[in-house]
Amino acid sequence: MILPILNYPDKRLRTKANYVNTIDETIQILIKDMFETMYAKGGIGLAATQVDQHLQVVVIDAPDSQDEYKLLLKNRQKEPQKQRPLCFINPKIKKRYGQEKHTEGCLSVPNFQAEVQRYNHIKVEALNEKGEIFTLQATGLLAICIQHELDHLKGILFVDYLSKLKQKRLLEKTKKMTKN
Repeated sequence: MILPILNYPDKRLRTKANYVNTIDETIQILIKDMFETMYAKGGIGLAATQVDQHLQVVVIDAPDSQDEYKLLLKNRQKEPQKQRPLCFINPKIKKRYGQEKHTEGCLSVPNFQAEVQRYNHIKVEALNEKGEIFTLQATGLLAICIQHELDHLKGILFVDYLSKLKQKRLLEKTKKMTKN
């Protein structure tokens, strides 16, 4: 089922996600629906917070490089290409190093992109959809995407990294678009 995505500046996007104590059928269905929603909307990552489920659950299917991502965006009208679907439950970043600026967008902030500085090498630990613990070393676009989605679990949006002036302009633009 395709779930409705909360849009900025909806205050529910600022809710901190709760720890998942049990991976049961409800969580399994949420994960399935999140993947379906992410693919339908042309995204490469989605946090449960974005679909108004305030649980520490993230799904990601990010291409290996920025060039592949640009190609994916160009071909969006075609069937979404599943490359490496990953599910993170109760994720924690254990190590991070090396920074770079990267242009980011977000399904909750449609039609807006901005440069954000993030770590380009991370080590993350989480549970998968079966409840098994795993550790993943991620670099490049995947590392950026993981950090972006984990921010959602803390109630942080990528626009929070922008200057106050850019945030104000985005908010005004968003309110104007909502009225129309």
